[in-house]
Amino acid sequence: MDKPDETLVMRSRDFWAAIVLITVSVFFLWKTSDIPLWGENRAGVSGSDWYNSAAIVPLFIFGGLLGLSFVLLAISIRSGGAQNALSALGIGWDKSEAYRASTIGLILLAYVVGLVPRVDFILCSGLLITALTYGYYGGHARRALVACSAVVSAGLFAFAVFPAQADWNALSDDWFTLALWVSLTLLVLSKAVSEHVLRFVPLVAILAPLILVCAMAFVFRQNVPARGGLIFKQIEYHYYVTLRPLWKD
Repeated sequence: MDKPDETLVMRSRDFWAAIVLITVSVFFLWKTSDIPLWGENRAGVSGSDWYNSAAIVPLFIFGGLLGLSFVLLAISIRSGGAQNALSALGIGWDKSEAYRASTIGLILLAYVVGLVPRVDFILCSGLLITALTYGYYGGHARRALVACSAVVSAGLFAFAVFPAQADWNALSDDWFTLALWVSLTLLVLSKAVSEHVLRFVPLVAILAPLILVCAMAFVFRQNVPARGGLIFKQIEYHYYVTLRPLWKD
């Protein structure tokens, strides 16, 4: 297969991936709409300040994911990937496209349902970024399976061991997720020798959720997910005990 055909196949896969991501994003934005945002009373307390709403973090995450999904969809349409994907659908479902879409869907489901409520936000988001980049950069089916297995294993462990909200502050699922993240990062670095783009994945996977969760907690004063998580708990402690007194005094 020549290079243009390979590009067209990749754009076709991007089309189906964008459809899955848009569907997931819209669903969870719809569920997030149940959380008060503008001035409603919650437990007898008026939430007049929008930045105090618990809806801000999921709105930011899934709103950004929805925007990226539309960008991916637009690129696929402009490059002819959408037309090729729909043509392929007319003569039968492409197994590689179904595989790609289903593994991405499983990753997002495990992240949202299993990890976000229970596991430290930095850990689970870092694992997600690493898995999506490693698994779907270059179109390698085996990498996608490894990435999907890592996130789903972490999500299933957290969901199965700590199903009740009263147990969500336990740290064993955080350690399990950290172990999977480190293992997946080592795989990424081993491939970075030949694929230089992958060298930046660990840095992005650490900094992106770290900046987001710190902004939500200390700038917008949000109730971030899994506030008692392995990493954020230490960040919050040193912020209030070590750093904040420096400028308060």
